[in-house]
Order: sequence, then structure tokens, then C-alpha cells
Amino acid sequence: MAERVRAAVLNAGSWGTALAVLLARRGLPVQLYPRRPEQAEALAADRQNRQYLPDVPFPDTLTVVSDLEAAAEAELLILAPITRGMRDLARALAPHLRTGHTLVSVAKGLELTTGLRMSQVIQSEIPAQFHDRVAVLSGPNLAAEVAAEIPTTTVVASRDSAVTGLVQSAFMGPTFRVYTNPDLMGVELGGALKHIIAIGAGINDGLGFGDNTKAALVTRGLAEMTRLGAALGAQPATFHGLSGVGDLVATCASRKSRNHHVGFELARGRPLQEILDTMGQQVAEGVPTTRAAARLAAEQGVDMPITAAIAEVLFNGMEPRAAVAGLMARAGRDELG
Repeated sequence: MAERVRAAVLNAGSWGTALAVLLARRGLPVQLYPRRPEQAEALAADRQNRQYLPDVPFPDTLTVVSDLEAAAEAELLILAPITRGMRDLARALAPHLRTGHTLVSVAKGLELTTGLRMSQVIQSEIPAQFHDRVAVLSGPNLAAEVAAEIPTTTVVASRDSAVTGLVQSAFMGPTFRVYTNPDLMGVELGGALKHIIAIGAGINDGLGFGDNTKAALVTRGLAEMTRLGAALGAQPATFHGLSGVGDLVATCASRKSRNHHVGFELARGRPLQEILDTMGQQVAEGVPTTRAAARLAAEQGVDMPITAAIAEVLFNGMEPRAAVAGLMARAGRDELG
């Protein structure tokens, strides 16, 4: 039985909409707060999100609101913006927080200018008394599949076990199984860093390489993710769970991934800015995350050759085939070293 709380999903992209529908189907009263007033009007009139998640009708318990203060009347606040919008959303939300609020970040990525994880961005903008009420939810969760009620698993993490328990209870259902993990940093980093490897998977497919190459990319990409996570204080085992290898496999295998799309088109010779310009309102979080992760790796002295190579392709014009050749020509090393 769902934890009987009122929920508000803040931002109405594909993932935010899918989660709002999921919670409403669970019987919870849910408010969906879009970023733009005109989007709120369209969602309320259509009773679906034609732009981001078409043909998924809103349950009766889902209402659309255009006022953030009204949305904040809910106890469970799910923050679902793109990463570059998280700071502004958290800052706007801060004056409306009150005792009993729980905040759940479902955005995956690192802030470009600071390298901060999304929970850190939120905590930097809200009163200290709410810091332990912040949770993150991450895993192999494609929005369209969640909305289609295809069996899916995810993981929630927080500093406070009571918070993780509340979020787990609210989201858990017949087609959405939720695990808990106390390693908030590791869960969050897994969801962010896999974006980078997903760009690599797109390059792999765009170049016409096969399963051998992609398997190597995913495996060695996971090693890089784990090394950086451990250097920052995360638990290595977390990266072998749903938010690490689970999300990595799902995103690298899916042609629905925006990051895969970017890599695929880069391999076909299209310039990065042209690719991004033709994506409309869709955002490939792997692009800013690659830059932020490469900077973090340098600061921590962590070897991340795949991330460095993808950064060269994205930002310095390196040909994808040259990047692959460079990776293959690296000196031999021990796999577990």
C-alpha cells in the first residue's frame, strides 16, 4: 500500500511526467508543476503531456498547477528539472519549505560550473534544517517504459533511513520496485557519470562497431565511474548496483537515450552544436556532465581515459575514430589495478 502522502512533481518533462503519472496511479494525490505557465495550460486542457510523453493519460488524482506555492502544499516534493535548472528551482522553492517536507531529486547530472551533485545543489539553496530531508532516486528508468508500466527497478538514497523508507513506500508498486541504499553520493554519481559512457555507446554504434567494443566500453567505463566515486568518498559497491551498472546497461543499450543520440550523430560527422540545436527542448545531460567530470577527475588525480577521450571529441574537435584508436593504443595495465 502506498505511503499516503500528497506529492508534487516540479517540472513536467518526460521523466517528471512519468513519475507524476506513476504516483497518481498508486492512488496518491499528485500535483504536476510545469516550468512555464503556457505548458500548465496545455497539460490541464489535454490531460496528457503531448510534447514530452504523448498518449499517456493523466489519472484523475493528478492535477496540474502553475503556482509553486500551491505545489509546495504537498509533503513529498519531487524535483525533476534538467540539471542546469536545479539551482533556480531549489532557490525558488526554499521560502515555501516547512516541517514535514521531503525533497527527492530525480535529475541525473553534475552542475557544469561547480561539479556539484544535484543533492548538493539543492542543499546549498535551502535551509540547513532540511538537508537531511533530501533524497535521490536513480536507476535504469526510461520514462516511456515506466509510463507504459513495464517492470522497472530503481534505488533511493538519503542520509536519513526514515526518508528513504518514506520515498520507497510512496513509489513502490507492482511495476516499479524500489530498493534503498545509504550511499547517497554513490547513487547520485552513478546516475550522472553513466551519461558520459552513453555518449560513447552512441559513438560505437555510429561508427558501426559491434558488441565486443560496446562491452569493453561499458566495462571499462564502469571502472572509471567507480574510481572517481571512490576518490570522492562513495562506496565502490554502489556502482555495481542499479544506479551504476544497471543504469549504464539500460542507457548504453537504448536508442531512446539522448546521450546515445549525441554520440551516434557525432560519429556520423555532425558538429556538436548542430546536434544540440536540432534536439529542441530535449537535453543531453552527458554533454555538461562530461566537462564537469573531466574537471573533477583532474582535481582528484583520477585516471579516466574514456571520459577524457569523449571530452576531446565533444569540445576539441577530435575525430571519434581517432579517440578510439588512442584508447586502444594505451599502455598495457592490470585490469583490477
